[in-house]
Amino acid sequence: MPAAAEGTAVASGTVELLTGQGWFAVCAAGRLEAGRGVAVLLPDGGQAALFRDRTGALYAIGNVDPFTGAGVLCHGLLGTAGGRPYVASPLLKQRFDLADGRCLDDDEATVAAFAVRVV
Repeated sequence: MPAAAEGTAVASGTVELLTGQGWFAVCAAGRLEAGRGVAVLLPDGGQAALFRDRTGALYAIGNVDPFTGAGVLCHGLLGTAGGRPYVASPLLKQRFDLADGRCLDDDEATVAAFAVRVV
């Protein structure tokens, strides 16, 4: 099972996220666009942001920006810093590591990171 920290590169199948309630089917992998994110409503009512980077790897982190409380991380810009993929919040521009959810600009902030697989 690929973990979010590894990124999951795929072309077809169903994307699933690992939540506290087990694996949760999200969408067909082919519906995700490279370089873009989508919001995911989780079974517990929480939110995730699912991304396909330009290499095709998939990542999922919490969608709520801890600095503003807004569910917007899925709309952020993807990039890399030191070889690590991140998303920059569209509001205040803090960068969140897509592998582990930690904020690259503030050691006190973090969002959840989810394991992703395609079946």
